Amino acid sequence: MEYITRGLERKFLHMSSFFKAVLITGARQVGKTTMLKHLAEGQNRTYVSLDDVMIRILAKSDPVLFFQTYKPPIIIDEIQYAPELFGQIKIICDNSEEKGLFWLTGSQQYNMMKNVRETLAGRIGIMELYSLSKDEKEGVSFDTELDFSLESLLERQKKRVKKNDIVDVFEHIWRGGMPQVLYADMEQRQEYFNSYVDTYLMRDVADVGGITDTIRFRKFLNACAALVSEQVNYKTLADAAEIAQPTAREWLRLLQGLGIVYLLQPYANNELKRLTKTPKLYFCDTGLCAYLSMWLTRDTLMNGAASGHYFENYVVVELLKNYAYAKSKANLTYYRDSNAKEIDVFVEENNKIHPLEIKKSANPDRREVKKYEVLDKVAIERGNGGIVCMCESVIPIDPKNCFIPCNLI
Repeated sequence: MEYITRGLERKFLHMSSFFKAVLITGARQVGKTTMLKHLAEGQNRTYVSLDDVMIRILAKSDPVLFFQTYKPPIIIDEIQYAPELFGQIKIICDNSEEKGLFWLTGSQQYNMMKNVRETLAGRIGIMELYSLSKDEKEGVSFDTELDFSLESLLERQKKRVKKNDIVDVFEHIWRGGMPQVLYADMEQRQEYFNSYVDTYLMRDVADVGGITDTIRFRKFLNACAALVSEQVNYKTLADAAEIAQPTAREWLRLLQGLGIVYLLQPYANNELKRLTKTPKLYFCDTGLCAYLSMWLTRDTLMNGAASGHYFENYVVVELLKNYAYAKSKANLTYYRDSNAKEIDVFVEENNKIHPLEIKKSANPDRREVKKYEVLDKVAIERGNGGIVCMCESVIPIDPKNCFIPCNLI
């Protein structure tokens, strides 16, 4: 299988030339190791994986000997298995002026991240890699930053050879972005996700969360998939898995740490009263979500009752990837008040809020943008926004908003 260029490569190399250690977090099998090995080609860089039990025992029991055996510059895979190495990494960093000595991968578990941030503050850059975006699969990369202005959207449109197409989009949503399933047929894809859940996920939740009740955890996973693109309801999740609500909260946090789900936080502002405090639940990989909900083909998903929810999940996660790999950081939230007035996504950057609605339609109602006037009541500036949808080309709605084809995100 030929290598697929990842959107994170630019940022990773940039940070590696600045920090002495760089950590890539993300779910299992999204391509962290493949990317690092690709970027290390031609370098004299040691590779070691702590998935290997013998190596892991050495790392945990004798970090000094570990680094005498495996000398930097080095790639260390699955660093979360041996947090004992962080102290030694710190010492090596402090005794060297060389940048990019340590390239690390791991899943973003709460305890490990706390450990990393405390021990290696100022010495480490931390980034997250997600499964393949639609652009990465198609080899498309945009030069212009995404600011939702008509100019930048038209500039991006020039890069797109293929028209926005619903079948094409749902093929990506149904298949997901795990590199292994790119060319898999239906039966292989089914088997892949089955073993992904049984092998990686169940092993990780046992290792990290001490969860051994795999039957209940599997029910919990399925319940999460059924709630995709909705506000988290801990009672529903707890009832489905026959567990207590505090346990449901803990399990969801665990899935978040393992890069399986993404919780979109609600927008908070003191000037706007009565805003919701509940996050919305999305899957970092829509293919895994479709598998868990037993959507067996692309077409049944595309024509099914949940298609709008999956489309929303897809757009939110593509936005997430865009900003995770871009030069400028942005904060993603959603808006909902006590009158149930909702705006799907707020992109907050440079003290501006870009409001976005997400619609599976190719011809959504332009009056949706009237809702954005709620932002004019607060001190923060309203930036360009619009409706992300299945339209084929960018169409202005008013001076601040456009119909935005979802393939430009």
